[in-house]
Amino acid sequence: MFKLFWRLLTTAPAIVGASALVASNTLAQTLPTSEALPDNSVDNMLEQLDRYNSQGDNSLQGSDRDMSQVTNVNQLRDVSPTDWAYEALRSLVERYGCIAGYPNQTYRGNQAMTRYEFAAGLNACLNQIERLIASSEAVAREDIETLQRLMEEFEAELATLGGRIDNLEGRTAFLEDNQFSTTTKLNGEVIFAVIDAFGDGVIGGDDTQTTFSDRVRLALDTSFTGDDLLRTRLQAGNVPDLSDTTDTNMARVGFEGGDDNDVAVDKLWYRFPYGESITAWVGATGLNLDDVFDPLNPLFESSGTGALSRFGRYNPLTIRGPEGTGAAIRYNFGDTLSATATYLTPDGNDPSEGAGLFNGSFSAGGQLVFSPFEGLDLGATYVYKYQTAGDVNLTASTGSEIGSNPYIDPVTGGPIDLAATTHNVGVNANWALGETFNISLTGGYAWSEAKGTDANAQLWTVLGQFGILDFGKEGAVLGLGAGIPPKVSSGDGVAEDENTSVLIEALYKYPLTDNIIITPGAYVVLNPNHNDENDTIVVGVLRTTFKF
Repeated sequence: MFKLFWRLLTTAPAIVGASALVASNTLAQTLPTSEALPDNSVDNMLEQLDRYNSQGDNSLQGSDRDMSQVTNVNQLRDVSPTDWAYEALRSLVERYGCIAGYPNQTYRGNQAMTRYEFAAGLNACLNQIERLIASSEAVAREDIETLQRLMEEFEAELATLGGRIDNLEGRTAFLEDNQFSTTTKLNGEVIFAVIDAFGDGVIGGDDTQTTFSDRVRLALDTSFTGDDLLRTRLQAGNVPDLSDTTDTNMARVGFEGGDDNDVAVDKLWYRFPYGESITAWVGATGLNLDDVFDPLNPLFESSGTGALSRFGRYNPLTIRGPEGTGAAIRYNFGDTLSATATYLTPDGNDPSEGAGLFNGSFSAGGQLVFSPFEGLDLGATYVYKYQTAGDVNLTASTGSEIGSNPYIDPVTGGPIDLAATTHNVGVNANWALGETFNISLTGGYAWSEAKGTDANAQLWTVLGQFGILDFGKEGAVLGLGAGIPPKVSSGDGVAEDENTSVLIEALYKYPLTDNIIITPGAYVVLNPNHNDENDTIVVGVLRTTFKF
């Protein structure tokens, strides 16, 4: 019987050293007898074991379920020499090395476990003892006798685990024979959205109709070394640009994009490490500032699951701009400080005069991120932008029409098409208050100059956002935010924004499942286009995001 179960257990994955009591000869006499379980109970317990086996699963990385092997019992913060099981634990660690702890260096010896979890831990010790025997190392006879009694007691659970392992091995072999690629994973995101804008707004009437639209993204993420990433992303969609019907960029949603669901490659870039401290990016298309700079706005930056408004995702003066083709490099000074530099252009594939890698519009800049302690991240970003005549857009389509190109012809009083340079500075802070609250703050300032003239413009923007995590359900987020979209406050030879717009947003991200998030919400634009003669605009959104 012992040899039979031994051969069965050698194929099972080791999970956790289930209990310090394995080393005690008295344990087998005190364990309850196995009882017959209905099929659904067995399945539930096996699902629990699957979760303990998922250390490599991205969905569990960083969670308190991840275990790590202990080499010294003193590594466990909640185990002390006065504990009744201390010597047994120490024996298991030092003699057999089959005890694992949680990432926060705790053992949680008083935490309840199922019989299946104990059986899995028993198997971990059996595997280790088998390795010791194979290497001709001594194993205490009383330990082997204890294990024999435990195996008899847990015969049903071990047999169930063995059957499950055989099934998993068969499924693994099938997947290996039929896998799409050994290096590439497919990640997808699909958005269904119902959108409408209300209020007289800029154009003096509500001309926006209710729409139902979609956006689809399929990303092929390839890794050749395990630490690098080649991203190839396809996108199609038909989410409308609300500025067409509201006459203001402030009304635009944060996930708009696509043209009648035509499929296009919207991202193609490669990220790779160099040594232990350096990470580099090279992009042919779709390498954007938010890919290389940290927006420091984790709850709201994503277009698929973050803020509903375009303005609410991140600082438009420093995290948006001419981008698409180029390179970036980041250096990590330990765990608390990193520095990133980048050069990006939207015209890298255009050989025309005034375009190409170095003669067209571009963004060049750097970012410092400082994390003085866990939960607090501070960032400072500088971006120098050059925009060619006809392509000047100082607010990245988040502010007023004036702010996009404020330069005016002194004769006609209309806008002039001149190239412009802009110095953009942004500061960010994100503070996680425990596991329940999160605060994000951002501010930006820009100083721009029209080429060949003395005309210049100064712009600024601020945004504050607050999130309540696990609100009503684990994984749900209630988000609130308010800010002032980029505003032309002063300058020479420019049109200035007369008043001040305020955008206020509220949303509720509710996870229906691990892969489906529904987000109802709305945002209000007061004094659209920084003009108090314009009536308030309200944009209502119901966004459903499918991730796979």
